[in-house]
Amino acid sequence: MATSRLEINFIRLLSRCESIALEKRVETEWRLEKYVGALEDMLVALKKSSCKPVTEVLTDYSRKVDFLKGLLEAEKLASPTEKAVANQFLAPGRNPTIASERMPASKTVHMQAKARCTEEMRGELMGEGTSKKGISGTEVRHRSLPLDERQSAAELDAVLQHHHNLQEKLAEDMLSLARNLKNNTLAAQSIIKQDNQTLTQSMKQADLNFEKLKTESERLEQHAKKSVNWFLWFMLVLVCFTFISMILFIRLFPRLR
Repeated sequence: MATSRLEINFIRLLSRCESIALEKRVETEWRLEKYVGALEDMLVALKKSSCKPVTEVLTDYSRKVDFLKGLLEAEKLASPTEKAVANQFLAPGRNPTIASERMPASKTVHMQAKARCTEEMRGELMGEGTSKKGISGTEVRHRSLPLDERQSAAELDAVLQHHHNLQEKLAEDMLSLARNLKNNTLAAQSIIKQDNQTLTQSMKQADLNFEKLKTESERLEQHAKKSVNWFLWFMLVLVCFTFISMILFIRLFPRLR
């Protein structure tokens, strides 16, 4: 199906938005927000169009637009911790927007956003006075920060620990699923092997029964032919005997005059 003019314009604007998102933007940058709003309107029109693309492509378009919206909303948050948490829930597009992209630009934007949030959190946590000697890095960080920033640091540690626990749990679940899949695969292979053996034995038995049936049919046919031959000979002898008896009867008992 040929690409419609509306889809071409949508792809161009989407690629432009991803390019702007890759650049270093100042707080007064308003173009991206306007462009994303225009993308939403074009996406709605594209879904209603008679020349709309396939469902998979529309789904990827929606993911990219939602990703850009979430990125803008995350950048409006005040705390770097909140930005980091918001970025964790963003889902970039899976396919490149234009053919020249080796990797989807939205994934690159996502990685840059996470790196930026990590840098901001590191700068916030380090603060001033980290160059003091005789004190560990963690003690310097907590002693040099105000109370609210220390609370933010504690929240960040809790968030990082929570994500670490989630990753470990996810790894354990994936390992368990892989083991279950392996066991199910082995069980299925064993069942299929047994079924194949049973089927082979059934086919051999069927061939053997067919050969026996063929042999018995030939014997029955020969027996039927022999029975017919004996019956013919018997009838022939009977006719001859009857004919000779009639002649003898006529000879022995002539007609009275």
